[in-house]
Amino acid sequence: MDIITIIIGIVGIAAGFAIAKIIEKSNISNLIKNAKKEAASILKDANLEAENIKKDKILQAKERFIELKSEHEQVILARDKKVAEVEKRVRDKESQVSNELSKAKKINEDFEAKTAEYNNKIELLDKKQAEVDKLHKSQLQQLEVISGLSAEEAKEQLVEGLKAEAKTKAMSHIQETIEEAKLTAQQEAKKIIINTIQRVGTEEAVENCVSVFNIESDDVKGRIIGREGRNIRALEAATGVEIIVDDTPEAIILSCFDPVRREIARLSLHKLVTDGRIHPARIEEVVAKTAKQIDDEIIEVGKRTVIDLGIHGLHPELIKVVGRMKYRSSYGQNLLQHSREVSKLCGIMAAELGLNVKLAKRAGLLHDIGKVPDTESDLPHALLGMQWAEKYGEKEEVCNAIGAHHDEIEMKSLLSPIIQVCDAISGARPGARRQVLDSYIQRLKDLEDVAYGFSGVKNAYAIQAGRELRVIVESEKVSDDNAANLSFEISQKIQTEMTYPGQVKVTVIRETRAVNIAK
Repeated sequence: MDIITIIIGIVGIAAGFAIAKIIEKSNISNLIKNAKKEAASILKDANLEAENIKKDKILQAKERFIELKSEHEQVILARDKKVAEVEKRVRDKESQVSNELSKAKKINEDFEAKTAEYNNKIELLDKKQAEVDKLHKSQLQQLEVISGLSAEEAKEQLVEGLKAEAKTKAMSHIQETIEEAKLTAQQEAKKIIINTIQRVGTEEAVENCVSVFNIESDDVKGRIIGREGRNIRALEAATGVEIIVDDTPEAIILSCFDPVRREIARLSLHKLVTDGRIHPARIEEVVAKTAKQIDDEIIEVGKRTVIDLGIHGLHPELIKVVGRMKYRSSYGQNLLQHSREVSKLCGIMAAELGLNVKLAKRAGLLHDIGKVPDTESDLPHALLGMQWAEKYGEKEEVCNAIGAHHDEIEMKSLLSPIIQVCDAISGARPGARRQVLDSYIQRLKDLEDVAYGFSGVKNAYAIQAGRELRVIVESEKVSDDNAANLSFEISQKIQTEMTYPGQVKVTVIRETRAVNIAK
């Protein structure tokens, strides 16, 4: 029964499935028919719409075509106009180029004609040059045969000869120029210096290292010496001066390198002898008073000196230094008199040259203040004086003139060489100073040694107190032209290597002797 039931169920299910398929197929067929109808209707509407759109697009395309055609025609017209203008310019250019070409053609024809003419001339010149070279070579060969020298050797000899001649002429010209310049400069310098010296009074050198104290009788000597020499020992200790009492009648010698101490001793002796009371206590009292008196006198001398010279605003310490110059000497020349003289010379020269006269006098007076130091110094007196001048507020020109008057530093103003020249004039004039014989002889020897340092010099003699050098040369080694050159070179070497007052004249003497003996 179960199997039959199952079979009946299966059959029923299959029949139901078949009936459902049949019904579904019928529905699908109806749906397809309806869809086909709708699709045909939609297709018909779409075709109508497409036809309308096509007509609109065709109409728009035609309108756009007409617009584009109109624009294209305008562009073509503008382009045609430009082309016409370009063609016109091209035709103008062609006409101009044609004219230029015709001109260029004519110029080219002229150029070719001239080129041909120049080529002919060049060929002719080349032929002539070849002939000239051949002739020149032939002449050189003939000259070489005649002279026995090659062309290079002859050229070297010619060059050497021209060099020697040019050197001789150049030296002669240089010598003439220098002599002319020296003559002009010397004339003007001599005029200024002579006028300056004539307007200044000078004194001879009288200072030395001893003073003589005169006494009325020899009895006074015993009182000065004192019992067992105590008075003279006290006097020497108080003054620092060596007192020499010898057999010289009515005289006592005071010896000291310091003039101030010597002057204090002389005045103290004078007071003691005049007063009559001579003993150690009195000696110390009188020496102290005399030293104070000398200090006051130094200041007074300094003030009087600057007033006499018209110098104002000098520092009190510098005034005191100027006063101390009275008791100093250089080579026997009183330092204060020397400084006053230099100051006056500088003022006159500065006036002649249009410079500041007051500054020149000031520098001239102060140029040797370094020679009177309070204490010993290792510096040269010119540099020490410059330091003092800077310390006490002197101007730069004055300080430089003080420091440079012996060439220790570089001269920076026209005032410096004036101080140097005036110092040399004051110190180098005859009788101004006592020179040491050894240094004088050494300077003459140095002058002669400078001349012996040159080849061809046979003898050399320093004469005129070293102001002229006579040089005798060997005539075989030194020619006349070389003698002038030798004189110039010796003078330059003396000028650069030696220190001397004034000028040194160099005279070169060349002598040729021809000696024959008749038998």
